[in-house]
Order: sequence, then C-alpha cells, then structure tokens
Amino acid sequence: MSAGHHVVLTGASGGLGQAMAMALAGQCSTMLLVGRDLPKLQVLQRDLRARHPSLILALIAGDLTDVSTRERVFDFAREFPSPLNLLINNAGINEFHEFESQKSDAIERLLAVNLLGPIQLTQKLLPLLKSAQRAQIINVGSIFGYLGYPGFAVYSATKFGLRGFSQSLRRELADTSVAVRYFAPRATRTRLNTPAISAMNRELNTKEDAPEIVAQLLLEFLATNTWERKLGFPERLYVFLNHLVPKISDKAIRGQLKTIKKYLPNSARPQHLHAKE
Repeated sequence: MSAGHHVVLTGASGGLGQAMAMALAGQCSTMLLVGRDLPKLQVLQRDLRARHPSLILALIAGDLTDVSTRERVFDFAREFPSPLNLLINNAGINEFHEFESQKSDAIERLLAVNLLGPIQLTQKLLPLLKSAQRAQIINVGSIFGYLGYPGFAVYSATKFGLRGFSQSLRRELADTSVAVRYFAPRATRTRLNTPAISAMNRELNTKEDAPEIVAQLLLEFLATNTWERKLGFPERLYVFLNHLVPKISDKAIRGQLKTIKKYLPNSARPQHLHAKE
C-alpha cells in the first residue's frame, strides 16, 4: 500500500485498533480515528503526531450505533484533502457466555456494535469512497466468522453476518472503484479476551497473537488483491475442515466442551461486555 491513503479507522481506542493505527500511520496522509475512549484516543494521537508530524490526524469519540456519531464521521471525512479511500470497520465487542442465560440487552448490544454499526457506517460513507479513484472497505471479523464455537454463539453470529455482508457488498460493488474485503484474526491478546477466555485458551493450547502482529498482517493484506484473509494455523485448517466435513469439527469441539464449560460464565457467574472500541 502506497503512502497517501485517507483512512477512517473505527475501534481505534482498543488494543488492536491502536496497533493498527500505529502500523498504518506511515502509509497514510489523513487519518480519522474513531473510538469510545477519548483519553486513550488522545494518548494515541500524541504518539502518532510525534512519529508522523506531517500526518493529518483527527479524533471522534462516540458510539457508532448512534446516528449522530456516524454523521460526525461523515462530515469530517467529507472534508479530507483527498477523497476517503480506506474504511476499516474494526470496532467490536465480545461476551463469552452461556447462550441460554445471556442477557437480552447484551445480545442486542453485540448485534448493534458488531454488525449493524459497520453496515450503517459503510452505507453512510459509501458515496465518499466511490468518489476516490480506488478505495477499500476492510471489515475486521474473526475466525469465529467461519467456525461457530461454544460460549460465543451471538458473537459468532455477528461475525458470520459481517462476512456475509462483506461478500454480498463486494459483489454488488464489483463494477465500481470500491473493493470490499474481510480480515479475520484468530484469538488476539486484547481486552476482548477476558481472563477466563485466556485461561481456557491456555488449557486448550489455543494460540493468541499480539495486536502488533495482527496489525502487520493487516498491512500485508492491504497490499494484496485477495478478498479475505484468515489468520493463523491450525485455525485455517479448522475452517477448511468445518466447511468440508463439519462432523469432524463437531467431534473435535465436543471433546473440548468440558473444558469450555469450566470457564464459561452463566447466570451464576456474569461477565460484562468487553470492547475493542
């Protein structure tokens, strides 16, 4: 990816979003960082300005499920010195929980932040992206957008949905200058992974990537023409087998279920939503 990109990055106050901003900054001319935590955005802004003094950099703190926040993003991006040509929908939340006892407001929040928010922001910014000579929309999903997993029923549903939206919109925009792509990390060491999730991952020998590694892989992905990227091995193999012979995945995950349930919160052990916003 060459220098001079004009980017909107959501979820920029989370660990992965911050790493993405740091990795992308040297290859961008204009960067609008969107997140919910203003103090974290301000610290990130100071770091980026110290390293990249010529970068045009702005912040918007707000909730992207709120129409007023999306309007603010649009209004600012419309004033970029050159057309917006890179939208990275990275904002998201997670809750590792037994589905039967999961709170309805938590379910609604997961759907709103992880799926409805990116869809609505993309629709809002699409006219700006279309005005660029070449533009990309990167929807940051998850390996759980291919592989449904116990304890993540709603989270997985949102990422399956985001992948379906990405594929459908990619085909709809095939005759335009806008490419729509799906980037799927595996487990990453951020606040999305609670202590219970991390403990479960250790017992199951599930690898977790550092945010900085994921951010560098995002840069590599941006330089290619492939429409999707799944991170990690053996995760890519698991996705392939789940698609080809799902019974193999059913059996393997059934064998993990006792360990998963040991860490799985339920109505007696509630957990809060964890964000990368």
